[in-house]
Amino acid sequence: MKEHTLDCLGEACPVPLMKTEKKINSIEIGDVLIVQIDHSCAMKNVPEWARNQGYNVEIDEVADGEWEVVIEKTK
Repeated sequence: MKEHTLDCLGEACPVPLMKTEKKINSIEIGDVLIVQIDHSCAMKNVPEWARNQGYNVEIDEVADGEWEVVIEKTK
């Protein structure tokens, strides 16, 4: 299992979602993608999209208004 980080700080929708989808398609099953987000719209859309794809998702608030969305590629 590898851990990948995607920096989407300062980017508004739909850019973080598009970058997340592109990156998740390039990693292996079992790998984890950590998406760094500081935009509330992306904070809603990225986890929702990942769950709809069937991936495991956890959200950590690392600072006020800054989150890490941890997505495990399960398929």
